[in-house]
Amino acid sequence: MTPTIAEAPGEKAYGSLREIPERGDVVQIFRKPADVPAIVEEAIAIGATVVWMQPGIVHGEAAARAEAAGVTVVMDTGLRATHRGLRAAGRV
Repeated sequence: MTPTIAEAPGEKAYGSLREIPERGDVVQIFRKPADVPAIVEEAIAIGATVVWMQPGIVHGEAAARAEAAGVTVVMDTGLRATHRGLRAAGRV
């Protein structure tokens, strides 16, 4: 999963979740479904609490693996759109 860039808008790019120095709670996946299992394994390894697969990304087996490890999984849904909806409903 080597990044194709070294930096994006002032943020360093990392080759894996394990290389990121800070702990993250949510891992957002913007990759093709075939890449999801490896990302889920890394998310579990770093102690992420949520794996969020963006619209068009679904991987049932990887989701089941994450859930078995105690990670909350959201598939095929945009985080930003969900947050906006919750905010509009007064729930955030």
